[in-house]
Amino acid sequence: MTKSYAMALDLKDDAALIERYIEHHRAVWPEALDSLKRLGIEKMKIFLLGRRLFMYVEVPDDFDFPTDLARYTEEPRAREWDEFMRGFQEKVPGAMPDEWWAQMEQVWDLYDWPRDE
Repeated sequence: MTKSYAMALDLKDDAALIERYIEHHRAVWPEALDSLKRLGIEKMKIFLLGRRLFMYVEVPDDFDFPTDLARYTEEPRAREWDEFMRGFQEKVPGAMPDEWWAQMEQVWDLYDWPRDE
């Protein structure tokens, strides 16, 4: 079984910077990718609308998001990638003080949602 998370983050309001962010994601550093995979992340996708990023992540049921994700930056190059990307990013309004990527609340699921009958 897996569980999923949806998160939001903004890019800084600078068209050239946004384009550079996209370019960097066409060639993510291998060490950053390896570190994410070692955490057990099964699927990760990032989408962009304007300057709002939306990230969708699937992880095993026993994945503890705050604890397990913190292990990502134990690898020095992954930490360097994370710090580098933060130069392009800023928190979304409504993010908790300890969140960078703000977790979104799931409000509906086509296949797995209670229905009034």
